Amino acid sequence: MAPANPSSPLTQIGRWHDVLVHQRRVRVLARMLAAWIPPSSKVLDIGCGDGTVGSLIAGFSPGISIEGVEVAARPSCRIPCREFDGSSLPCADGAFDLCVLVDVLHHTADVRSLLREAGRASRRHVLIKDHLDENGLDRATLRLMDWVGNRPHGVVLPYNYQSRAEWQSHFAACGLREVNSTSNIPLYPAPFSWVFGRKLHFIALLEKA
Repeated sequence: MAPANPSSPLTQIGRWHDVLVHQRRVRVLARMLAAWIPPSSKVLDIGCGDGTVGSLIAGFSPGISIEGVEVAARPSCRIPCREFDGSSLPCADGAFDLCVLVDVLHHTADVRSLLREAGRASRRHVLIKDHLDENGLDRATLRLMDWVGNRPHGVVLPYNYQSRAEWQSHFAACGLREVNSTSNIPLYPAPFSWVFGRKLHFIALLEKA
């Protein structure tokens, strides 16, 4: 899917989203994720995008080292980044202390495939931020959020959201157990939080069983 034309309405939506939502969102996320990463960890950011979240995490946790992988690696990425095929990570087993996936798994056709790869590449932990889809209203809201935030950039949108029970099943199937989690993530200011917050997001720290 190609990015929107610079003069199109989609591009204007993307610019307003960046000003009103994205800049706050990435800082809140990076600060919360950094607090859950052990000191001096070697971290792989899977699906790192332009590296903004990863670079902010490194800023909040100066002792860690972080690099990324992305399907279409960007020359302007803010962290060291390699390309990968979206399913197989280009690294040895246990090459990193921790792998992080920020709003990546719901963009995949097979959640377990990439989650299992993250577990393989990590010595101990996998840290994810993703969505919770418990009903039709949740699904409609998440689809709108995904479209506004990603369609202007040409991101593929399979809308593969999971319920809490489905996430737990995926974790167990991939040999991971949840050691900490929260759905209290203040990504948006009021009044946006009343619609786009409301426990639709979660962070989970997983440990290899």
